[in-house]
Amino acid sequence: MSSCFIRILTPQGLEPVAYSAASLSDAERFEPHNGVYTVTNTFSGGLVLKFDAHLDRLEDSAARAGIPLQLDRGRLRAALREMVAASGFEDVRFRITVPAEQPDHLILTLEPFHPLPAEIYERGVRCITVSGSARRNPAVKASGWLHERRQIEAALPEGIFTALLLGENGEILEGTSSNFYAILDGELRTAGSGVLPGIAQQIVFAVAAPIITVRRSPITVHDLPRSSEAFITSSSRGIVPVIEIDGCPIGAAVPGPITRALRAAYRDWVAAHAEPL
Repeated sequence: MSSCFIRILTPQGLEPVAYSAASLSDAERFEPHNGVYTVTNTFSGGLVLKFDAHLDRLEDSAARAGIPLQLDRGRLRAALREMVAASGFEDVRFRITVPAEQPDHLILTLEPFHPLPAEIYERGVRCITVSGSARRNPAVKASGWLHERRQIEAALPEGIFTALLLGENGEILEGTSSNFYAILDGELRTAGSGVLPGIAQQIVFAVAAPIITVRRSPITVHDLPRSSEAFITSSSRGIVPVIEIDGCPIGAAVPGPITRALRAAYRDWVAAHAEPL
């Protein structure tokens, strides 16, 4: 049974698609490999967070990929509001895909949004690293990555939350759909290049200054035993503590005090800046 609500926003308006899907992940099978996309969600009955930043990045990705995107933001917002109302879902996680061959035919895919369970944030998650899987053009949120990511995630061992992508010299760059951070020698470390700049990452940078110094340089796998805390971020999940990587405990293998302080500051920022779709 389909749990997705999917339409194409054409110059003539919203049109149905010739397929159905059980989830955003399932719908990836039907989407073009050549294009760009963004994913975010509504919460608290239709609020969004930094939606224009998502669209800024979508336009930037399209320009970098040579896709002539002419985005009418007001029309897109109206179409999404119409789809949310028609779907019957209270809050949604949604993807906007721009096909390279038809950039004026936006694929809009919605599914019900379910936040992560509270125990994920209370206990933290385990991750593994994978080499040879870094994005070819990391500054572009390319549709082809959706299909590459599916293969990585399908091979994750049981109990592993996500994979972390490594650079050539063992740098921990990012997750398959998240940014990665570690606390090393009293600094918050995260890759400043070779990764997709995250929207949630913008919030982390905005709230971190009173809490900890940020250094935009990645740690390596060799730094893991000395790292005191780690976490990942994404728009739909916020800050998720990481307590183990490749079987190596991070600090005391529980969400640490800096991560908890950043999560509290992040939540306060969200509460102050959320806006209607």
